[in-house]
Order: sequence, then C-alpha cells, then structure tokens
Amino acid sequence: MMDRNLALEIVRVTEAAALRSGRAMGRGDRRHADQLAVDAMRKAFDQINIRGTVVIGAGERQDAPMLYMGEKVGRGGPDDPEVEIAVDPLEGTNLCALGLPNAISVVALAEKGCFLSAPDIYMEKVAVGPRSKGVIDLTKSPTENLRAIADAKGVYVEDLTAMILDRERHAAIIEDVRRAGARIKLIRDGDIAAALATCKEDSGVDVLFGTGGAPEGVIAAAALRCVGGDFQGRLLPRNEEERERCQKMGIADMERIYKIDELAAGDVLFGATGVTSGDFFKGVRYTKGGAVTHSVVMRSESGTIRWVETEHHLDRQRPH
Repeated sequence: MMDRNLALEIVRVTEAAALRSGRAMGRGDRRHADQLAVDAMRKAFDQINIRGTVVIGAGERQDAPMLYMGEKVGRGGPDDPEVEIAVDPLEGTNLCALGLPNAISVVALAEKGCFLSAPDIYMEKVAVGPRSKGVIDLTKSPTENLRAIADAKGVYVEDLTAMILDRERHAAIIEDVRRAGARIKLIRDGDIAAALATCKEDSGVDVLFGTGGAPEGVIAAAALRCVGGDFQGRLLPRNEEERERCQKMGIADMERIYKIDELAAGDVLFGATGVTSGDFFKGVRYTKGGAVTHSVVMRSESGTIRWVETEHHLDRQRPH
C-alpha cells in the first residue's frame, strides 16, 4: 500500500510543471512549452523519496530529454516505496502554446504491475462520470451508449452533451451523435481533461467519445477510478510496426476491450494542475513575485478528492 503522504508530493510535481510551462502560454511554441514542463517535472521528482519507474511517458524509447518509458525517477532508497508512474507533463501542448483552455499537467502513481504499459499508439475510448458507471459498452454505437447514459441519469438523450476531439477521423461518430439528438462539444486537444470533465457536474459534459493516445487513455482511467467514473478502451494499431510494438510489450489480443480496472488497477494516486483555465481547473495566475495554482489530488482506495489552491512565493525560493 502506498503512503498517503505521497498525495501532496504528487501535487508539488504537477505544480512545478504547470508553473514553468505556464510561462509559455500563448507564445506559439508548443515544443518549448512541453520541454519546460518536462524539465520541471523531472527536477521535482528528484526531491521525492520513491523508487519510481515511468511506465507511461513520452514513448517506449529513451527519447531524452522527455520522460520516457522505463526511466527511473525519485531519490528513494531500499526502504522507500517502489511505484509505477504515468505522466503527461503538459497535456495540450498546442492549447498552452495558443493560450486555449484545458492545458494541464498530470501524474498518476500506482504499485508495481498496476498500470497497463500501453504503447504510444491510438486507443478508441469512451469515458463517463460516476452516475453512468457500468452502462457504457465500447462494442456498441454512440447512439446506444447515449441511450444507456440517458437512462442511467434519468434524462433524455437530447439533454446530454458529448465531448469529442475535432478530428477528421471522428466524422462518423459526430454524425451518429447528431442523429441521436445529443449535443456536441468539440475540442482541439486534451482528452485527459475531457475525461475528467465528465465527472464534474457543472462542466455540462456527460461522455467522451473518440480515438486518442493510448498513454493518455491509461492516465484518464487512473483519474476516473479515483472519482468513481468509468472508462473503456481498445488499442488501434495502424500498421504492422505498431502491432509488433504491442506484442513486444506483452499485448497479443488487438481486439481486446480494456475496462477501467484493467488499465489502472490497485491503489491509484492521481494529481493534476491547471496550466490554462478550462472545464476542470483554473490556470496558473502569476502575481508580483509569485503565482497561484489550482490542482486536484485523488486516491482510488479512499475516494478522497482534495482541491488545492496554492500561493507560490517564487521570489523567496532559493535557486537549485
């Protein structure tokens, strides 16, 4: 079992990444924004007494300076916890670079063997909040899922809003949702933030449909486990090279639909900090000599959700 004190350590990591990448908001350089987040997150991990291994990161290969799959982080010794780590230092690099909503920094921790080690390929996804838990089915059409969600919530399909990444590959899903009568909120990027939005009543989002990155799918599943939501995903390798990568990582059945506790099992800790304001978080706000961040930290075992608004006095911090 993980020490619950790690929860606040996670927040310090996501805050560090958000504070650094937030400086690049609207400046048009997504790579620079991402690099700022990565550097800050790696440095923050070095202050934590864990023996961590990144299992969801920038890629399967040692593509430094990104946080890559297999990288060891933390300064823990033999008596400190051994954990798996899933990270997205800056989800929504384009959103940050363009000053658009819903860029966030995220980290999830679990005990060894609890996260699906997903290759960096596409994953078909459906995500919902707690009131729709247990009714989604990725083998069914969006219309069928919308009807099930509406029944679970005691509303009409016309009352529901589906969030979908604005991509050409989603044309058929968008058309199906429109025919069903539900409303649609198209987003440019950021399907972890979108999955989280389904769990916040005042976001107005009921379900996330579509295809996005598999690593982001695992992180979203970790987050939704903490808040009682639901998630299903199916890997979508596009060619033989991607199939071979799946097989090397122990994934043989390409048709398998992964349920939420198959993507993120055991005791999961999840933390995130807003970089730009959006459906779930306020973005970083810089003040004279400091900044204010808005974060959440959650734990699956207890169901605890802590909102953390932090005032950072950057002018008092000693350089490392």
